[in-house]
Amino acid sequence: MKQIMSVTERAMRSFIVGRLVAACIGLWCFNAVQAAPPEVYAPDGPGRWLPILADGLHDPSGPGVHLLQNPADALFYLPSTPTGNKVRWVEAIQEGDIEPVASILDKNFQMQVLDLDIMRTRTAELPMVLFPHKRHTEWLDCSNCHEWLFKSKTGATRFGMFDVLTGEYCGRCHGAVAFPLTDCYTCHSVKRSSLKKPVKELELHK
Repeated sequence: MKQIMSVTERAMRSFIVGRLVAACIGLWCFNAVQAAPPEVYAPDGPGRWLPILADGLHDPSGPGVHLLQNPADALFYLPSTPTGNKVRWVEAIQEGDIEPVASILDKNFQMQVLDLDIMRTRTAELPMVLFPHKRHTEWLDCSNCHEWLFKSKTGATRFGMFDVLTGEYCGRCHGAVAFPLTDCYTCHSVKRSSLKKPVKELELHK
């Protein structure tokens, strides 16, 4: 049984890595080879949004499709990026371009913004991961992640990149509604050589 599980795990890891590589290659091929459908470019250049009728996600014959707003109509003037949904959302908040609504049910509800950074140090040969609570709690209430997904106690939540790639932990949002997992160095942003002294391991991988 142990041998079967080992083979299965290796196969699953290969599948996940294969998907990630295929996504990167596919994105490059699409941008480099295929003729682009009608596009709208952000002022900075790299941002791009397809009209709803051409995005391959919506049914052009649907009775309500013409009631929907094209992404470019809302996103054109926001800070742009070439990946994900083409918007630097944190910058958009910082620059005052958008102001997220704390609750659609309670107009008096106030977001509790937490300015606390957490460092994940066991990242093998990659730079360490700096998790900024502030950027997340400007959008989300603490209960979105704690305690069901992440424990507040340091070191109580053990996970690795394989879990994230399969849609768990950070992968619940990143790769779905937040910037994609192909933006490795957005999270892996702290080089060990940049620190004046070694940091204590805060969280453990499996």
